[in-house]
Amino acid sequence: MPRGNRTPLIQEIAKRACITFKGLTSSGSGDNVLAADQQSELLSLVTAVRAADLKLALPKTKPSSGAAGLQRPPVTYMHICETEAFSMGVFLLRTGASIPLHDHPGMNGMLKVLYGKLSLRCFDKLEDNLTAGAAPPHFEPPLAPFQTASLRRSVLSSVAEYSEDSGPCLLTPLQDNLHQIDTVEGPAAFLDILAPPYNPDDGRDCHYYKVLQTVAEGGTDGRSGEVQQGEETWLLEIPQPEDFWCGGEPYPGPAVFF
Repeated sequence: MPRGNRTPLIQEIAKRACITFKGLTSSGSGDNVLAADQQSELLSLVTAVRAADLKLALPKTKPSSGAAGLQRPPVTYMHICETEAFSMGVFLLRTGASIPLHDHPGMNGMLKVLYGKLSLRCFDKLEDNLTAGAAPPHFEPPLAPFQTASLRRSVLSSVAEYSEDSGPCLLTPLQDNLHQIDTVEGPAAFLDILAPPYNPDDGRDCHYYKVLQTVAEGGTDGRSGEVQQGEETWLLEIPQPEDFWCGGEPYPGPAVFF
């Protein structure tokens, strides 16, 4: 419905985010975990946001083919605002695009689909690395010795699909902090709020992971979805995948002021 002269919803979201995330520590730690009641008002506002509130329209053009289409980034980002407490923007994913499994160290987040449909697989870390002196499990294909330091034990905490009618996907420093995002059937866009923002100087850099299975499990790679919800598995920290990169484009919606 038209909002007339009322404050734009995205402005209300930004103001509430400032209040909600004020005082979070800059270092990545579990101290940044917020209780559900601390986020309830922000959650209500984010649940209500739609693509029209940000002047976004579902792409009407068909995916480009040939060399020109291959040069387009699979994902683009529209920056809305950033403070010391949080960052907010919109990710747009082309048909078939995926944001690889990645983490948000010491950060809280809200992801709200604006159009399209997304599939999310979320993981929780169980420990940072192997216990000193412990032997790693056997993987197929085998890992190089130097890779064992990049192993992380984890559990697949949730698997779900989200649309514009769904509530936000929430993450905390301890729960659902790692996730992989895949489009379902067509293009999609989502509002993304992270608190505090990524900042490598404060230990909040983005890391990418690959899901492994042991030889005993008869698997090779978690990409095809062999790992079941609630199942423990191993993650291997990897460089940013070569087939993933993120471009930028202007944000067309109402400006946010502080």
